[in-house]
Amino acid sequence: MNILLRSAKIIDKNSKYHNKKMDILIKNGMISEIGKTLEGPKNCREINLKNLHVSMGWFDSSVSLGEPGFEERENIEHGLEVAAKSGFTRVAVNPNTNPLIDNKSAVEFLIQKAKDSAVDLHPIANLTQGALGREMAELYDMKNSGAIAFGDYNKSIENANLLKIALLYVQNFDGIVMSFPQDEGIGKHGFVNESENTTRLGLNSIPNLSEELQITRDLSLLEYTGGKLHIPTISTHKGVQLVKEAKKKGLDVTCSVTAHHLYLTDEELSSFDTNYKVNPPLRATKDTKALIKGIKEGVVDMIVSDHNPIDIENKNVEFENAHFGTIGMESLFGSVGSIIDLEDAIVCLTENPRKRFDLPVGIIEEDNKAELTLFDPEIDYIFEEKNILSKSKNSAFLGKQLKGRAYGIIANKQLILS
Repeated sequence: MNILLRSAKIIDKNSKYHNKKMDILIKNGMISEIGKTLEGPKNCREINLKNLHVSMGWFDSSVSLGEPGFEERENIEHGLEVAAKSGFTRVAVNPNTNPLIDNKSAVEFLIQKAKDSAVDLHPIANLTQGALGREMAELYDMKNSGAIAFGDYNKSIENANLLKIALLYVQNFDGIVMSFPQDEGIGKHGFVNESENTTRLGLNSIPNLSEELQITRDLSLLEYTGGKLHIPTISTHKGVQLVKEAKKKGLDVTCSVTAHHLYLTDEELSSFDTNYKVNPPLRATKDTKALIKGIKEGVVDMIVSDHNPIDIENKNVEFENAHFGTIGMESLFGSVGSIIDLEDAIVCLTENPRKRFDLPVGIIEEDNKAELTLFDPEIDYIFEEKNILSKSKNSAFLGKQLKGRAYGIIANKQLILS
């Protein structure tokens, strides 16, 4: 398929066309020509969209798709279609499935299911067998089968010696260990942040201390062992400071933050809406400001949706009994649009996660592969159920004012528009 993008503003700080409005001609999946006014060949589809911006394809490094085991919530085929229409050309898929992704066959199953999609699926495999935190899973075999990192989704590794051994072991094949930042001894039975706002609600809390203790321990282990550590979905001001100090020491550590922790605070919880029940919990305004500052300073490496579809039977219940999780691919870009500088957001969605997980970064220039996201960063709208593409509707952003929306993607020789 030949595609001609008309008057597209290119957002790619590594490209000589950065911040320039250009036509982009794509032939057979490659960027053939970039210029001011291009002539398209025969059988060329022209794309002329309002306020069209183009960046390298976005990469969401924390997505749950349900399959296998929870297809009623979401499945791989439909979930990747949602990703494409939300602007993502790549997703890293969490191992919270049934059965779990703790062996090479499970990793290969995910990759095979996604082989014809416009969106590249990158499995995150379990670090431990059965996600029980007792014995390491088949890390080397799973790396060879396509796993890009190892971690038990939303479960910290309580056994410090196990994490130490894992950090040492993966150095043999350049693997990455992920450790969820929550001390289970303190946070295990909590539902919400510990603050003035939530104390009035009478719900068990997960204090900031739970995250900070875990990060401190994990960074101490990393300093001792070496290796690569990724801390997903940090949520506290001190968590950001701990990662900043570790990076100054030269430790090989990265971290991500969710869009809902950038946009929402624990003040939302007064409604007892279970869509706001997420883990880590929504924090105080001080934490949100620190996360935003962490992105600007380059301490926080990635913005993720932490997209986690939950069926209505497990969300439309009492707050204490509801499952943690919100969907977020559809709303990620719009939710950070008025909070994060556009160029900072694009780096967190493109270059940084690719570098961390050893994937090609790419540049928007001639003769390079066309893996692009098409979007309008200025459009303002209220996020409503009609904007939800996922099977599950458990969005924490319903009714929120968003700024920016993806038009779709060009990737793997396919054009997907929302």
